Amino acid sequence: MSPNKRNYSPLVKQSFVTAAVCMNIVCHGCVMGFPAILLPQLRQPGSLLTVAKDTESWIASVHSISILLGYFLTPPIMERLGRKVAHYAVCIPFLVGWFMIVMAESVQTIIIGRILQGLSSGLLTTLRSVLIGEYTSPRNRGAFLTTISLAQAFGIFFVHLVGSFLSWQLTALVCAFFAYTSFIMTMFTPESPSWLVARGRFEECRAVFHWLRGHAEDDELEDMINARIAYEKAIIRQRSSKESQFDKIWSTMKKKEFYKPIILMIHGNILMQFAGGTTMSAYSTVIISLLMGPVANAHFWMVFLDTQRIISNSVAVYVINRTKRRTMLFSTGALCVVSHLAIAAYVYARNEGIFVYDAIWLPALLINIQFFTVAVGMVPLPNVIAGEVFPLEHRSICGSISLMTGGSFMFVSLKSFPYLVDASGLQGTYALYAALLTYNLAVMWALLPETRGKTLQQIEEEFRGRALRPEEAEARRSLQMDPVEAYKSKLSLRRCSSAVL
Repeated sequence: MSPNKRNYSPLVKQSFVTAAVCMNIVCHGCVMGFPAILLPQLRQPGSLLTVAKDTESWIASVHSISILLGYFLTPPIMERLGRKVAHYAVCIPFLVGWFMIVMAESVQTIIIGRILQGLSSGLLTTLRSVLIGEYTSPRNRGAFLTTISLAQAFGIFFVHLVGSFLSWQLTALVCAFFAYTSFIMTMFTPESPSWLVARGRFEECRAVFHWLRGHAEDDELEDMINARIAYEKAIIRQRSSKESQFDKIWSTMKKKEFYKPIILMIHGNILMQFAGGTTMSAYSTVIISLLMGPVANAHFWMVFLDTQRIISNSVAVYVINRTKRRTMLFSTGALCVVSHLAIAAYVYARNEGIFVYDAIWLPALLINIQFFTVAVGMVPLPNVIAGEVFPLEHRSICGSISLMTGGSFMFVSLKSFPYLVDASGLQGTYALYAALLTYNLAVMWALLPETRGKTLQQIEEEFRGRALRPEEAEARRSLQMDPVEAYKSKLSLRRCSSAVL
C-alpha cells in the first residue's frame, strides 16, 4: 500500500501497525497453550482420535523444532523481500496449520498443522521486535515493545479459556481468527522506512516515515539516510580488504564482547524454558491435577493462573523499567527456585504420607508463587537482557544463536516433561528443574553486568574489559551492520544522559 494522508494521529497509526503484529503474537500464544486443551479431550472415552503418550509429547513439542527453521528463514525474507512480505509469510502457515487441525481426521494431520504453526512462530519471533522497533517512535517504542509479552500471555489465556467450553476443533477455528485479522491489517500497513532506506528508495522512505511519524522526528529520518550512505561507502572499503573470511570469523569469535553475551544468553534461555512457563502452557491440566489432586477443577485453575500471568506481566512492565536488572533477575530467580523446591517437597510429603494436610489453598499458593516469578522475571527479563547485551556489530548473529538455543531448549522441556513425570513423579521433575535453575542463575551471576541506565556501548565495553581504541571506534562507526544502528546508539546516549540529569 502506498501511504496516503489520513485524519489520524501518528500515535494511532503506530498503534495500528503494532496491533497487526500483536494479533500474530496472540496467535503464537494460542499455539503454545493449545496442547493443554487438545490432549485432555483426546484422552476422553469416545474421542474421534486416540493417541499414545509418546505421540502426546510430540504434539506438544513438535512446533518447537520447526521454530528453528523459521529463525533461519526470517532474515533473508526480511532483507530481500521486505518486512511486509515477511509479515504475510508469518500469517499464512498459521492459518493453514489451524485449518488442518480443524479438519484433522488423523493425529498425523494435527502434527503437520503444529509443524506449520511452529514455522510461523519462528518467523514471528525474529520479526516482531524488528517491525515494532522500525515502525514506532522512540518516545513510544518501549511501551509498544512491552506488548509482546502481554500479547503472548493473552493468547495462552484465551485458548485455555475458550477450550474449557468448546471442543478442540472449534477452539482451533476461533484461534485462526487472530492470524486472519493480522493478515487483513497487514494489507493496510506500509513497508518499513528502514527497509526502504536500505534499498536506496529515499523518497518512498520519507513518505512512509511522515505517514507514520508526522514531521516532528525528521532528525531520525535524515540520520537513517545519511547512515545508509556511509554504510554503502564502508562496504566498498571492506570489500577491498585482503583479510580472509576465515580470519575474520576467528577474530570475531575470540572477542570477549562476542562470546560472553552468547554464553550468558544460552543460560538465560535455559532459565526461561525450565522456570515453568513453557511446560505449564502445554501441560497445565496435568500439573494442576498432580499438584492439587483429582478433586481440583483443573480448567478453572488453568484459566486463573493465566489471568494472574497477564496481571503479573503488566506489573513487570512497570517494575522492570525502574529496577536494576541483576536485582530483579536474581530475586525472582531465587524465589522461583524456592517455589520449585517447595512444590517438590509438598508433593513428596503428601504422596509418602509424611504430610497429611491436604487443603487446596496450600498447593494453590505454591503454584501461584511459581507463576508470579515466571511472569515478572523468568520470561520477560531474559528477553530484555538479550536486547541489551549483544554488541551492535554482531547483533544479528548473536541474536540468531540466542533464538536457536531458546527453541532447542523449548523442545527439550516439552518433549521430556511427560517422561520425567512418569520416571520420577512431579516431585522429582520439579527438583531437577530447581537444580537446573540454580546452576544457570550461578552462571548468569558471574557473567551478567548491570545494564539498566547504561548505553549499549558501555555494556559492550564492560564485556570487553576496556574501551575501544580510537581506530576501532572509527571503524565501528563506519561499518554498522544496520544502517539505523548509528541513530539508535545516539538515542541510547541521549536517554542515558537524561536519566543521569
